[in-house]
Parts: sequence; C-alpha cells; structure tokens
Amino acid sequence: MRYGLKLSQQAPIDEYRAVWRIADEAGFDHVWNMDHFATIGGDPAGDIFDAWALLAAMAETTSRVRIGCMVTGNTYRHPGVLAKLAVTVDHLSGGRLEFGLGAAWAEYEHTMFGLRFGTAGERLDRLEEACQIIRSLWTQERTTFAGEHYRIEDAVAEPKPVQSPYPPIWIGGSGRKRTLRITALYADAWNATGVEPAEFAELSGVLDAHCADVGRDPAHIRRTMQLRLGDDAADLLPRVEAFAAVGVDDIIVITRPGSAEAQATEVAELLPRLRAIG
Repeated sequence: MRYGLKLSQQAPIDEYRAVWRIADEAGFDHVWNMDHFATIGGDPAGDIFDAWALLAAMAETTSRVRIGCMVTGNTYRHPGVLAKLAVTVDHLSGGRLEFGLGAAWAEYEHTMFGLRFGTAGERLDRLEEACQIIRSLWTQERTTFAGEHYRIEDAVAEPKPVQSPYPPIWIGGSGRKRTLRITALYADAWNATGVEPAEFAELSGVLDAHCADVGRDPAHIRRTMQLRLGDDAADLLPRVEAFAAVGVDDIIVITRPGSAEAQATEVAELLPRLRAIG
C-alpha cells in the first residue's frame, strides 16, 4: 500500500510547507492539497489558496515525494489551460505529478464568479470531454476536438509531460453510473472519501463492472481512499486494516489546519506499522 498526507484549507503557508517537508523526508508516497475558491465545511470566508500555485510551490519545496491535488474541479478552468498547468508542474517536480480531477460540486463558488454550474449530468459530460482533451494535448502533436461543451482546433501543447505517456490520472467521486464509468475509461486511480469499507467494496465492484464493459483490466486502476485523522493517530491503524481488507491500494490522511504539522509527525511515526499492513 501507498500512503499520503493532505492539508486542504484554512492554513498559513508555513503550515503547508511543514506538511510537505514531513511528507518528503519521512518517506510518504504522495502529498496533496485540494481545489476550491472558498472554504468548505462551514463558513466559506476562511483562508484558502489557489491549488495549482500551491502545487508549483510543492514541486520546488520537495525533492522525492509525489504531489497532487485531490481533486481539481474541472469546471473551474478550461481543459486546455489545466493541461498546461499540469505539464508545468510535472516539469517543475521532475515528473512527480499525480493528476487528480473531478466534476466539481460547490455551486456557491460558481455563482460568486459567474462560472457555469449546470446539472450534475452536464458537469459529468464536461469531465468526460476534458479527459479526452487533456490526454490528447499531452500526447498528440496537434489536437482538434468538437464536443458539446468544449471545442479545440489545431491546438499545440508543448512541451509534453515529463512522465510518459502522461501523469497518472486520478478521478474522485462515487457516482455509480457516470463517475465510475468515466474512471474505467480514462483513469489510472479512483479516489473515494466519506464511505465505510463495505460501501467502498461495493463501489469497487461497480468499477470492475464498468471496466468489463469498456474492455479495461480493472487491475490497472488503483483504488484509493481519503481518511480524516482523529484525536488519536493510533486509531488510524485499524481503519487502514479494514480498508486494506477490501482492496484499497492508497490511503491519503487528511490533517487538520492548526495542528497539521503535529498530526503529520504522528502519522510519520506510524508509517512503519502502516507499511506492515500493506
């Protein structure tokens, strides 16, 4: 199993740097932020920084650990712009980018900036088109695409990513009909959050069925889970064991702002025992 740390929002820059340093030096496999324009889970007026500017800083601050955003909201940026941002970070990091992408869900953020939100179905349509465009821009000399939501005409995108054929694509979400089918078609990893092991296993089975439908080997898609750290870091061990038993390949531990450095240190001390579970 692989393990990562995540610090999402409402933290000063120095606290982000501390978590990134611990992840890099303690032997974690990856380290993450999130992509929102307003804070979530309460008052939206808290401090939050731009995800991709932070990823560029992560690339320069770290030297070994893989870096990523769990997950980028597709509706916030044109896929051509997002593809260019990702390639830039992949080069800055020497090929350590994990590319997380989702359909987006926070209507408030779209309203305040005048971004099109649309229905859930429309956002999933846009996500699927974006996956096709981004993969093409990363691999083809020129890209032309005429979809319902995006049009690309004879677009150049140089340089290509450091990683070949491109950075691993992680799709976040648990929608059984569309999200998991898009995952089967385009992703290298699937990420879930807020579910218990039994539901994770059921969702993973749905993903397997979609893979069968589209002719994809389900073993080629990593199964990953985000877990929030409680008051006692040792409580993480039985939770990880339960998810390992249902086929989880990666665990991302979410730390709390204000105590993220201390929590990251506690998880780092547990890392040898966590590795033994895998």
